Amino acid sequence: MNQPSGPLSGLKVIEFSGIGPGPHVAMLLADLGAEVVRIERPGTQVSNPVVERARHRLPLDLKTDEGRAMCREAASQADVLIEGFRPGVMERLGLGPDELLARNPRLVYARMTGWGQDGPLSTAAGHDINYIAITGALAAIGKADETAIPPQNLVGDFGGGSMYCAFGIMAALYERERSGKGQVVDAAIVDGTTSLMSFFFGVRGRPFITTERGKGMLGGAAHFYRCFTCADGKEISLGAIEPQFYAELLVKAGAPADMAQGQMNAANWEENAEKLAALFATKTQAEWCELLEGSDACFAPVLELDEARDHPHMKARGAYVEHEGEWHTAPAPRFSRTPGAVRSSADDGTDVVARWKRGA
Repeated sequence: MNQPSGPLSGLKVIEFSGIGPGPHVAMLLADLGAEVVRIERPGTQVSNPVVERARHRLPLDLKTDEGRAMCREAASQADVLIEGFRPGVMERLGLGPDELLARNPRLVYARMTGWGQDGPLSTAAGHDINYIAITGALAAIGKADETAIPPQNLVGDFGGGSMYCAFGIMAALYERERSGKGQVVDAAIVDGTTSLMSFFFGVRGRPFITTERGKGMLGGAAHFYRCFTCADGKEISLGAIEPQFYAELLVKAGAPADMAQGQMNAANWEENAEKLAALFATKTQAEWCELLEGSDACFAPVLELDEARDHPHMKARGAYVEHEGEWHTAPAPRFSRTPGAVRSSADDGTDVVARWKRGA
Protein backbone atom coordinates (compact mmCIF):
# COMPACT_ATOMS: atom_id res chain seq x y z
CA MET A 1 0.00 0.00 0.00
CA ASN A 2 1.19 3.53 -0.77
CA GLN A 3 2.24 5.62 2.21
CA PRO A 4 -0.71 7.56 3.65
CA SER A 5 -0.85 11.25 2.82
CA GLY A 6 -3.41 13.90 3.58
CA PRO A 7 -4.72 15.87 6.56
CA LEU A 8 -5.71 12.68 8.44
CA SER A 9 -2.32 11.01 8.12
CA GLY A 10 -1.55 9.23 11.41
CA LEU A 11 -5.20 8.60 12.30
CA LYS A 12 -5.80 4.92 13.18
CA VAL A 13 -9.19 3.54 12.16
CA ILE A 14 -10.85 0.15 12.67
CA GLU A 15 -13.67 -0.64 10.21
CA PHE A 16 -15.98 -3.62 10.62
CA SER A 17 -16.92 -4.64 7.09
CA GLY A 18 -20.49 -4.07 5.98
CA ILE A 19 -22.56 -2.65 3.14
CA GLY A 20 -23.85 0.78 2.22
CA PRO A 21 -22.62 3.83 4.10
CA GLY A 22 -20.12 2.23 6.51
CA PRO A 23 -17.51 1.38 3.86
CA HIS A 24 -17.99 4.82 2.32
CA VAL A 25 -17.17 6.47 5.66
CA ALA A 26 -13.95 4.47 5.84
CA MET A 27 -13.10 5.39 2.24
CA LEU A 28 -13.54 9.09 2.99
CA LEU A 29 -11.16 8.86 5.95
CA ALA A 30 -8.65 6.67 4.09
CA ASP A 31 -8.58 9.01 1.09
CA LEU A 32 -7.48 11.82 3.39
CA GLY A 33 -4.67 9.82 4.93
CA ALA A 34 -6.15 7.73 7.73
CA GLU A 35 -4.77 4.21 8.15
CA VAL A 36 -7.80 1.91 8.05
CA VAL A 37 -7.79 -1.72 9.17
CA ARG A 38 -10.85 -3.48 7.79
CA ILE A 39 -12.03 -6.43 9.92
CA GLU A 40 -13.91 -8.93 7.76
CA ARG A 41 -14.99 -12.56 7.70
CA PRO A 42 -12.34 -15.01 6.45
CA GLY A 43 -12.74 -15.58 2.72
CA THR A 44 -14.44 -12.23 2.09
CA GLN A 45 -13.84 -10.97 -1.43
CA VAL A 46 -13.64 -7.34 -2.50
CA SER A 47 -17.09 -6.39 -3.79
CA ASN A 48 -16.40 -2.77 -4.70
CA PRO A 49 -12.76 -1.89 -5.48
CA VAL A 50 -13.50 1.85 -5.44
CA VAL A 51 -15.30 2.16 -2.10
CA GLU A 52 -13.11 -0.51 -0.45
CA ARG A 53 -9.79 1.01 -1.52
CA ALA A 54 -6.91 1.93 0.79
CA ARG A 55 -7.60 -0.70 3.46
CA HIS A 56 -5.41 -3.07 5.44
CA ARG A 57 -7.48 -6.25 5.43
CA LEU A 58 -7.76 -8.33 8.60
CA PRO A 59 -9.81 -11.56 8.28
CA LEU A 60 -11.23 -12.56 11.68
CA ASP A 61 -13.93 -14.97 12.84
CA LEU A 62 -15.85 -12.97 15.44
CA LYS A 63 -17.51 -16.16 16.69
CA THR A 64 -14.20 -17.29 18.16
CA ASP A 65 -12.46 -16.07 21.30
CA GLU A 66 -9.30 -15.48 19.27
CA GLY A 67 -11.10 -13.32 16.73
CA ARG A 68 -12.81 -11.19 19.36
CA ALA A 69 -9.55 -10.84 21.32
CA MET A 70 -7.81 -9.53 18.21
CA CYS A 71 -10.63 -7.01 17.71
CA ARG A 72 -10.19 -5.76 21.27
CA GLU A 73 -6.45 -5.46 20.77
CA ALA A 74 -6.92 -3.49 17.55
CA ALA A 75 -9.52 -1.19 19.14
CA SER A 76 -7.27 -0.53 22.11
CA GLN A 77 -4.75 1.06 19.75
CA ALA A 78 -7.19 2.85 17.42
CA ASP A 79 -8.49 6.40 17.31
CA VAL A 80 -11.76 5.54 15.53
CA LEU A 81 -13.97 2.45 15.22
CA ILE A 82 -16.71 2.21 12.57
CA GLU A 83 -19.44 -0.45 12.79
CA GLY A 84 -22.78 -0.79 11.01
CA PHE A 85 -24.49 -3.74 12.67
CA ARG A 86 -27.98 -3.71 14.15
CA PRO A 87 -28.12 -2.37 17.72
CA GLY A 88 -27.00 -4.98 20.23
CA VAL A 89 -24.84 -7.08 17.91
CA MET A 90 -21.52 -5.60 19.01
CA GLU A 91 -22.57 -5.83 22.68
CA ARG A 92 -23.38 -9.53 22.29
CA LEU A 93 -19.91 -10.05 20.82
CA GLY A 94 -18.33 -8.33 23.81
CA LEU A 95 -17.19 -5.52 21.50
CA GLY A 96 -19.67 -2.82 22.49
CA PRO A 97 -18.68 0.74 23.32
CA ASP A 98 -18.77 0.26 27.11
CA GLU A 99 -16.15 -2.46 26.98
CA LEU A 100 -13.94 -0.92 24.30
CA LEU A 101 -14.03 2.60 25.73
CA ALA A 102 -13.05 1.17 29.12
CA ARG A 103 -9.93 -0.25 27.46
CA ASN A 104 -9.31 2.83 25.31
CA PRO A 105 -11.00 5.97 26.71
CA ARG A 106 -9.86 8.04 23.70
CA LEU A 107 -11.69 5.86 21.18
CA VAL A 108 -14.32 7.47 18.94
CA TYR A 109 -16.87 4.69 18.47
CA ALA A 110 -19.00 5.43 15.36
CA ARG A 111 -22.23 3.48 14.91
CA MET A 112 -23.66 3.74 11.37
CA THR A 113 -27.26 2.50 11.16
CA GLY A 114 -30.49 3.29 9.38
CA TRP A 115 -32.96 3.75 12.24
CA GLY A 116 -30.49 4.64 15.02
CA GLN A 117 -29.56 2.97 18.31
CA ASP A 118 -33.00 3.40 19.91
CA GLY A 119 -36.64 3.96 19.01
CA PRO A 120 -39.41 1.52 18.02
CA LEU A 121 -37.80 0.67 14.66
CA SER A 122 -34.18 0.46 15.82
CA THR A 123 -33.88 -3.33 15.49
CA ALA A 124 -36.01 -3.68 12.35
CA ALA A 125 -34.52 -4.45 8.94
CA GLY A 126 -34.53 -1.65 6.41
CA HIS A 127 -32.77 -0.03 3.50
CA ASP A 128 -32.17 3.44 2.12
CA ILE A 129 -35.64 3.72 0.56
CA ASN A 130 -37.30 3.04 3.92
CA TYR A 131 -35.16 5.48 5.86
CA ILE A 132 -35.76 8.38 3.49
CA ALA A 133 -39.46 7.48 3.30
CA ILE A 134 -40.23 8.38 6.92
CA THR A 135 -38.25 11.65 6.80
CA GLY A 136 -40.33 13.33 4.09
CA ALA A 137 -37.49 13.21 1.58
CA LEU A 138 -38.82 10.42 -0.64
CA ALA A 139 -42.30 11.93 -0.84
CA ALA A 140 -40.80 14.99 -2.53
CA ILE A 141 -39.15 13.12 -5.41
CA GLY A 142 -41.01 12.20 -8.58
CA LYS A 143 -43.92 13.33 -10.71
CA ALA A 144 -47.15 14.64 -9.24
CA ASP A 145 -49.43 11.86 -10.47
CA GLU A 146 -47.04 8.95 -9.99
CA THR A 147 -45.48 7.09 -7.08
CA ALA A 148 -42.30 8.45 -5.52
CA ILE A 149 -39.01 7.61 -7.23
CA PRO A 150 -36.05 6.46 -5.09
CA PRO A 151 -32.98 8.58 -5.99
CA GLN A 152 -30.67 5.54 -6.11
CA ASN A 153 -29.27 5.40 -2.54
CA LEU A 154 -27.63 8.81 -2.66
CA VAL A 155 -29.93 10.68 -0.28
CA GLY A 156 -30.10 8.13 2.54
CA ASP A 157 -27.04 5.88 2.62
CA PHE A 158 -24.55 8.49 1.51
CA GLY A 159 -26.11 11.94 1.98
CA GLY A 160 -27.83 11.35 5.31
CA GLY A 161 -25.65 8.41 6.31
CA SER A 162 -21.94 8.29 5.56
CA MET A 163 -21.43 12.05 5.23
CA TYR A 164 -23.02 12.72 8.63
CA CYS A 165 -21.12 9.82 10.20
CA ALA A 166 -17.82 11.19 8.89
CA PHE A 167 -18.78 14.66 10.12
CA GLY A 168 -19.64 13.22 13.53
CA ILE A 169 -16.30 11.44 13.73
CA MET A 170 -14.42 14.64 12.93
CA ALA A 171 -16.44 16.58 15.53
CA ALA A 172 -15.73 13.93 18.18
CA LEU A 173 -12.01 13.96 17.35
CA TYR A 174 -11.97 17.76 17.63
CA GLU A 175 -13.68 17.61 21.04
CA ARG A 176 -11.22 14.91 22.14
CA GLU A 177 -8.39 17.41 21.72
CA ARG A 178 -9.89 19.38 24.63
CA SER A 179 -11.27 16.63 26.85
CA GLY A 180 -8.88 13.79 26.07
CA LYS A 181 -11.91 11.49 25.90
CA GLY A 182 -13.58 9.58 23.10
CA GLN A 183 -17.32 8.98 22.81
CA VAL A 184 -20.02 7.17 20.85
CA VAL A 185 -21.28 8.70 17.58
CA ASP A 186 -24.83 7.50 16.86
CA ALA A 187 -25.07 8.19 13.12
CA ALA A 188 -28.57 7.25 11.95
CA ILE A 189 -29.62 7.73 8.34
CA VAL A 190 -33.05 8.95 9.49
CA ASP A 191 -31.34 11.68 11.54
CA GLY A 192 -28.97 12.76 8.78
CA THR A 193 -31.69 12.79 6.15
CA THR A 194 -33.93 14.82 8.45
CA SER A 195 -31.07 17.31 8.77
CA LEU A 196 -30.74 17.41 4.97
CA MET A 197 -34.41 18.41 4.86
CA SER A 198 -33.82 21.43 7.14
CA PHE A 199 -34.09 23.95 4.31
CA PHE A 200 -37.45 22.61 3.18
CA PHE A 201 -38.69 22.28 6.75
CA GLY A 202 -37.96 25.97 7.22
CA VAL A 203 -39.89 27.13 4.15
CA ARG A 204 -43.08 25.14 4.65
CA GLY A 205 -46.09 26.98 3.30
CA ARG A 206 -44.24 28.90 0.61
CA PRO A 207 -45.74 28.29 -2.85
CA PHE A 208 -42.57 28.32 -4.95
CA ILE A 209 -40.45 26.05 -2.74
CA THR A 210 -42.44 23.04 -1.64
CA THR A 211 -41.89 19.32 -1.12
CA GLU A 212 -45.22 18.52 -2.74
CA ARG A 213 -44.26 16.02 -5.42
CA GLY A 214 -43.80 17.51 -8.88
CA LYS A 215 -44.70 20.96 -7.62
CA GLY A 216 -42.69 24.04 -6.76
CA MET A 217 -39.73 25.72 -8.38
CA LEU A 218 -37.20 23.07 -7.36
CA GLY A 219 -39.44 20.03 -7.79
CA GLY A 220 -39.58 19.93 -11.57
CA ALA A 221 -42.60 22.16 -12.17
CA ALA A 222 -40.77 25.33 -13.26
CA HIS A 223 -39.76 25.44 -16.91
CA PHE A 224 -36.45 27.08 -15.99
CA TYR A 225 -35.50 24.39 -13.46
CA ARG A 226 -35.90 20.99 -15.09
CA CYS A 227 -34.48 18.69 -17.74
CA PHE A 228 -35.34 18.48 -21.44
CA THR A 229 -34.76 15.93 -24.19
CA CYS A 230 -32.67 16.84 -27.22
CA ALA A 231 -32.89 15.74 -30.85
CA ASP A 232 -30.56 12.79 -30.22
CA GLY A 233 -32.49 11.53 -27.21
CA LYS A 234 -29.94 12.85 -24.73
CA GLU A 235 -30.91 15.35 -22.05
CA ILE A 236 -29.86 18.76 -20.80
CA SER A 237 -30.52 20.49 -17.46
CA LEU A 238 -31.54 24.08 -16.71
CA GLY A 239 -31.29 25.97 -13.43
CA ALA A 240 -31.85 29.57 -14.50
CA ILE A 241 -33.61 30.88 -11.39
CA GLU A 242 -32.25 34.44 -11.15
CA PRO A 243 -33.78 36.93 -13.65
CA GLN A 244 -30.45 37.78 -15.29
CA PHE A 245 -29.61 34.11 -15.81
CA TYR A 246 -33.10 33.39 -17.13
CA ALA A 247 -32.77 36.28 -19.58
CA GLU A 248 -29.43 34.96 -20.83
CA LEU A 249 -30.89 31.49 -21.29
CA LEU A 250 -33.75 32.80 -23.42
CA VAL A 251 -31.47 34.94 -25.60
CA LYS A 252 -28.79 32.31 -26.16
CA ALA A 253 -31.26 29.49 -26.75
CA GLY A 254 -33.40 31.59 -29.12
CA ALA A 255 -36.56 31.08 -27.06
CA PRO A 256 -39.85 32.83 -27.92
CA ALA A 257 -39.80 36.49 -26.89
CA ASP A 258 -43.06 36.25 -24.90
CA MET A 259 -41.32 33.97 -22.39
CA ALA A 260 -39.35 36.91 -21.02
CA GLN A 261 -42.34 38.09 -18.96
CA GLY A 262 -43.87 36.34 -15.97
CA GLN A 263 -41.02 33.96 -15.20
CA MET A 264 -42.22 33.40 -11.61
CA ASN A 265 -45.91 33.10 -12.47
CA ALA A 266 -46.55 29.42 -11.89
CA ALA A 267 -49.59 29.56 -14.15
CA ASN A 268 -47.18 30.00 -17.09
CA TRP A 269 -44.77 27.24 -16.20
CA GLU A 270 -46.32 24.29 -18.04
CA GLU A 271 -46.99 26.26 -21.22
CA ASN A 272 -43.43 27.62 -21.21
CA ALA A 273 -42.09 24.15 -20.54
CA GLU A 274 -43.84 22.92 -23.68
CA LYS A 275 -42.23 25.73 -25.67
CA LEU A 276 -38.78 24.88 -24.34
CA ALA A 277 -39.35 21.16 -24.93
CA ALA A 278 -40.10 21.86 -28.59
CA LEU A 279 -37.07 24.15 -28.83
CA PHE A 280 -34.57 21.78 -27.24
CA ALA A 281 -35.83 18.93 -29.44
CA THR A 282 -34.47 20.76 -32.49
CA LYS A 283 -30.77 20.26 -31.68
CA THR A 284 -28.56 17.54 -30.28
CA GLN A 285 -27.13 17.68 -26.79
CA ALA A 286 -23.70 18.50 -28.24
CA GLU A 287 -25.13 21.39 -30.22
CA TRP A 288 -26.83 22.83 -27.14
CA CYS A 289 -23.56 22.45 -25.21
CA GLU A 290 -21.83 24.46 -27.91
CA LEU A 291 -24.41 27.24 -27.55
CA LEU A 292 -24.99 27.31 -23.79
CA GLU A 293 -22.27 25.57 -21.79
CA GLY A 294 -19.97 27.93 -19.91
CA SER A 295 -22.44 30.81 -20.08
CA ASP A 296 -24.59 32.26 -17.28
CA ALA A 297 -27.62 30.37 -18.59
CA CYS A 298 -27.18 27.85 -15.75
CA PHE A 299 -26.93 24.94 -18.14
CA ALA A 300 -25.29 21.51 -18.10
CA PRO A 301 -25.69 18.31 -20.10
CA VAL A 302 -27.15 15.29 -18.30
CA LEU A 303 -24.31 12.78 -18.53
CA GLU A 304 -23.93 9.07 -17.89
CA LEU A 305 -21.12 8.04 -15.49
CA ASP A 306 -18.57 7.26 -18.21
CA GLU A 307 -19.47 10.47 -20.03
CA ALA A 308 -18.98 12.45 -16.81
CA ARG A 309 -15.47 11.04 -16.48
CA ASP A 310 -14.58 12.37 -19.94
CA HIS A 311 -16.15 15.82 -19.61
CA PRO A 312 -13.51 18.58 -20.07
CA HIS A 313 -14.34 20.29 -16.77
CA MET A 314 -14.20 17.03 -14.80
CA LYS A 315 -10.92 16.14 -16.52
CA ALA A 316 -9.45 19.55 -15.68
CA ARG A 317 -10.49 19.10 -12.04
CA GLY A 318 -8.98 15.61 -11.90
CA ALA A 319 -12.31 14.31 -10.61
CA TYR A 320 -11.44 10.75 -11.66
CA VAL A 321 -8.13 8.95 -11.17
CA GLU A 322 -6.84 5.88 -12.97
CA HIS A 323 -5.21 3.59 -10.41
CA GLU A 324 -3.92 0.08 -11.07
CA GLY A 325 -6.06 -0.30 -14.17
CA GLU A 326 -9.28 0.90 -12.50
CA TRP A 327 -10.99 4.27 -12.68
CA HIS A 328 -11.62 5.75 -9.23
CA THR A 329 -13.37 8.86 -7.98
CA ALA A 330 -10.79 11.33 -6.67
CA PRO A 331 -10.57 12.16 -2.95
CA ALA A 332 -12.74 15.07 -1.86
CA PRO A 333 -12.59 17.77 -0.71
CA ARG A 334 -9.28 19.25 -1.92
CA PHE A 335 -6.53 20.51 0.40
CA SER A 336 -3.84 23.04 -0.50
CA ARG A 337 -1.00 21.64 1.64
CA THR A 338 -1.96 18.08 2.48
CA PRO A 339 -3.81 16.55 -0.48
CA GLY A 340 -5.45 13.17 -0.20
CA ALA A 341 -4.66 10.31 -2.56
CA VAL A 342 -6.15 7.14 -3.98
CA ARG A 343 -4.24 4.20 -2.46
CA SER A 344 -4.25 0.43 -2.82
CA SER A 345 -5.43 -2.07 -0.23
CA ALA A 346 -3.10 -4.60 1.41
CA ASP A 347 -3.50 -7.93 3.23
CA ASP A 348 -1.46 -6.96 6.28
CA GLY A 349 -3.98 -5.96 8.94
CA THR A 350 -2.34 -8.04 11.68
CA ASP A 351 1.04 -6.44 11.01
CA VAL A 352 -0.48 -2.97 11.15
CA VAL A 353 -2.12 -3.61 14.53
CA ALA A 354 1.20 -4.94 15.84
CA ARG A 355 2.90 -1.77 14.60
CA TRP A 356 0.24 0.38 16.29
CA LYS A 357 0.91 -1.49 19.53
CA ARG A 358 4.63 -0.69 19.25
CA GLY A 359 3.71 2.96 18.82
CA ALA A 360 5.03 3.05 15.26
